[in-house]
Amino acid sequence: MHTVAVLALDQVIPFDLSTPIEVFSRTRLPDGRPGYQVRVCAERDEIDAGAFTLRAPWGLEGLRDADTIIVPGVNDLTAALPPAVRDALRSAATAGTRIASICVGTFPLAATGLLDGLRATTHWRAAGLLAATHPDIDVDPDVLYVDNGQFLTSAGAAAGMDLCLHMIRRDYGSAVAADAARLSVMPLEREGGQAQFIVHDHTPTPQGAELDALLAWLRDNLSRDLTLADIASRAGTSTRTLIRRFRDQTGTTPLQWLHRARIRQAQHLLETTQHSVERIGSQVGFGSSTTFRDRFKRATGVSPRTYRRTFS
Repeated sequence: MHTVAVLALDQVIPFDLSTPIEVFSRTRLPDGRPGYQVRVCAERDEIDAGAFTLRAPWGLEGLRDADTIIVPGVNDLTAALPPAVRDALRSAATAGTRIASICVGTFPLAATGLLDGLRATTHWRAAGLLAATHPDIDVDPDVLYVDNGQFLTSAGAAAGMDLCLHMIRRDYGSAVAADAARLSVMPLEREGGQAQFIVHDHTPTPQGAELDALLAWLRDNLSRDLTLADIASRAGTSTRTLIRRFRDQTGTTPLQWLHRARIRQAQHLLETTQHSVERIGSQVGFGSSTTFRDRFKRATGVSPRTYRRTFS
């Protein structure tokens, strides 16, 4: 039987801890036998899990003969990884054990160095910090999970369930994984990635800053077919100066900022109105519904209709 060891670190996030326990424990093979033996392992006798204290039945020795190790997220993303835990994970990796992280569990896994040179993901809110603190990792904030073979990482929260189902499919095939998905009341494969859940606020600009009035004007005129020259004219400056000021104050270009604002407004309209996709595309300034659908899917990972079904 396949053994899954779930590593409980101090300040473990209960949702991340419980996800693999529940999904793998409930998995059954076609003949009714359990597909996995699940054990919870910890470095210490008692682990702080926030709302409660956890007593794990296994120590770190439980990682040694596991087929898969799951690293859930912890509340303190900057917490140092205990040396004994780091060494245990590295030893398991050397032995060929599959190791997966859930949500911000990517941070303790990254602290082992095992993800260096690999593509990985984490909760979208923490992706920037992961990239900054571990520059050797290729951080992809848009996907639900990344499978590098031996090392796997998932995006935020519920994406851990997607990753668990993916591993079940790898281990036992689609039929067993589909049954596990039904028990979890989850689709076996969700359309799109984490990008559809990211809140793309307008790039922050301090009140009273040089571009503040121009940004407000742009938000009020998203439906217009604005060119760079139009925006520069409104700002009373040259296009070259406009681009420089935008980069200095927003970190992007005028047209990129405008595109992002249009997508965010489209998301808002899809969530809060019954307007047709074609009408919304026109309202936010896309020249045709085909262009709107293409740009929206590229930005969020899903079509406008799928986004509306998910969030309206």
